[in-house]
This record gives sequence, structure tokens and C-alpha cells, in this order.
Amino acid sequence: MKALTWHGKSDIRCETVPDPQIEHPRDAIIKVTACAICGSDLHIFDGLMPGMKAGDVMGHETMGEVVEVGSENKALKVGDRVVVPFTISCGECFFCQRGFYSGCERSNPNARTAAKLWGHSPAGLFGYTHLLGGFPGGQAEYLRVPYADVGPIKVPSHLTDEQVLFLSDIFPTGYMGAEFCNIQPGDTIAIWGCGPVGQMAIRSALLLGAGRVIAIDTVPERLAMAREAGADTLDFLDEDIYDKIQEMTNGRGADACIDAVGTEPETRSGFDAMWDRVKVATFMGTDRPHVLRQAIHCCRNFGTVSLIGVYGGFLDKIPMGSAINRGLTFRMAQTPVQRYLPTLLDRIEKGEIDPSFVITHRATLEDGPELYKTFRDKKDGCVKVVLKP
Repeated sequence: MKALTWHGKSDIRCETVPDPQIEHPRDAIIKVTACAICGSDLHIFDGLMPGMKAGDVMGHETMGEVVEVGSENKALKVGDRVVVPFTISCGECFFCQRGFYSGCERSNPNARTAAKLWGHSPAGLFGYTHLLGGFPGGQAEYLRVPYADVGPIKVPSHLTDEQVLFLSDIFPTGYMGAEFCNIQPGDTIAIWGCGPVGQMAIRSALLLGAGRVIAIDTVPERLAMAREAGADTLDFLDEDIYDKIQEMTNGRGADACIDAVGTEPETRSGFDAMWDRVKVATFMGTDRPHVLRQAIHCCRNFGTVSLIGVYGGFLDKIPMGSAINRGLTFRMAQTPVQRYLPTLLDRIEKGEIDPSFVITHRATLEDGPELYKTFRDKKDGCVKVVLKP
């Protein structure tokens, strides 16, 4: 089959690789009908995530049609149309039973290696380094889905692929980020990053009752999309974000702040962002937490800081003195996608949201390597790429 494969920093190729096979009786094989390039994939593309091997198949936002089912999988049948969560979860362990699917104790075969870095291992993920299992991803013509009687959700025929594809990751992630904020009617929510996850967080915050959303970015197309959703927007290259949020909230600060950027903020966003970039480049640091620092300072006393941007290692110069003295709550997670799927599919079916609004580019797998660069460089108005094998 054809698939997008990793061969080093900034080197994604469309190659022929072996077709996936059933390896466990609970598996399923799907024929991919749509997949997407995620902002998290760019961290791999930029060489920031350890544990990749040449030839690894990329991608974790995938949907398609079931073409083969393992003998113990009673949940799916050939012909079912499904969206596949990026989190691989057994459904039976301590964490899965409590709805914390991204903490699955069984799905990462390399859990001991991950625990050396993080203390404990999260669940395995599709197409996201051998630290998280080395599972082939879904930017391919076919995908093997482990524990397929737990993960994939069947989708009705009257919804298009583009309406439901983002149930695999960015819609649940953005929604979770807003849910973490414990939004009360009329709250002001500040969101850093108007990429695909940030866009979903903006709309989710408004769905959950926020009175005002302040969206922070510098890319014109992203800011325009945020305004279309009803957000007030700030360009961090034009304005002092802390001063502006103070002004907009009468000096109190935002009720909650969402970091939808993570480890790769724009270097020009502040002196500390530039210093972080130098430290990472010289192996004196692993991440660049400029946005997290700013979110902490912009949050009101006893507010919430919600982290849904990806960080990989150890963060320097975090203002914990500010956080503890002002009573901030931190919420963060790799999204337990399965927990959110029924609720979010219902919202799509009711017409409360159509996640396809975020798509700007549609192409084939063969176009994928070039579109990784376009997406990374924010060229051609690119906000979200969908690939159709």
C-alpha cells in the first residue's frame, strides 16, 4: 500500500510499504477514506520528538471502512464506516474502566521506555514514535487498529467524512480543553493558538457557555477564522498580550486560559521565546513554554490554565510562584478520545457544530510530503489538510 513515511527531520515521503495484517483477534483493518495532517505531526516533522525510526508510517487522524475483523471482535463487521481515535485503549484496565483511555496500561508495548522519561507510560498512539508503541499511523491506504472493539466509533451514512474525521483527535482535544475550564455563563476564556485545535477550542468554549473568547495568534487566516466563530482576536506581534487582556477584563484577568500551542511557539513572540529556542538548539532544554508562562500571568486569581498543546520533556522558568500564590488550577491530558465520542457525534448530528469548517486544503497521499511543508510554514492560507488515499 501507499503511505506517508518518516525518514528524518523535514523528510516525509510517500512510499510503498507492506499492507497491515490482523495480528490479534480483537484487531480490525480499515480501508482509509480520509486522514489528516495534525499540528502534532509537525513536532515529528521538525525533529522534536524522540523515538522515530526511518520508514515509520505517520498520522493519527484517520477514518475509513472496515475490510477485515479479528475473530474476537464482536463490535465491528466488514463494511462498517468508522472514525478511529488516535489513542489506543484496551477498554479493560484500571484507567480505561474509569474513562481515562489515554492512560491505558496495556496498549503501549514500550511502556518501560516511556516510563523512564515520564515516570509512567500513557497509552499507545498511532504514528507517534516508538516511545508510544511504534504503531503504524493512518496516513496510508489501510490501517491496522488494535483493540478495535473499543476504539472506533461507527458513523451514520448521512454525515460526510469531513464532518466526522476530526472526531479522531482535534475536535475532542479542543472540546476537552474548553471543558477543563469549568466554564460558567459569561466567562472570558483566552485561547493561545488558532490552529486546528485552537479553532475547535474556540467553538467548544462558546458551545459550553463562554461569554467571550479571546483568541491569540498572528496568522491572518487563523485570526479571520476565529473571528468568524465569534471570538475577539489579538495579534501577539502587534500588541502586548498581558496588557491587552488586563484591559479587556478590567484588570482581573481571563477566567481561564487555554494553551493550544505547546512546545513550538513563534520565536518572535517574546524574548523568553527566543531564549527558549536557543536552549533547545544547543541541547540545554527540551521544550519552549513561552505560551504557558504567558497564560499563567494572564489568568485571574483562582482561575484555570488548560494545557492541550503538546510538550515532550522538561519545562524551564515556569512561574509557579504566581500560580500557587494566586490559586490557579492546572488541567491537562493527552485526550481520552473515546470518552468524548458519543457526546461530540451527537453535537455534530444535531447541527451544533460542523468541524469541517477548519479544512483549507484537500489532496492525495502523493501530495502529502509537500503539504507537510506548506502546513508547517503556514503558506497558502493553510490551516488544516485532509488527504484522501
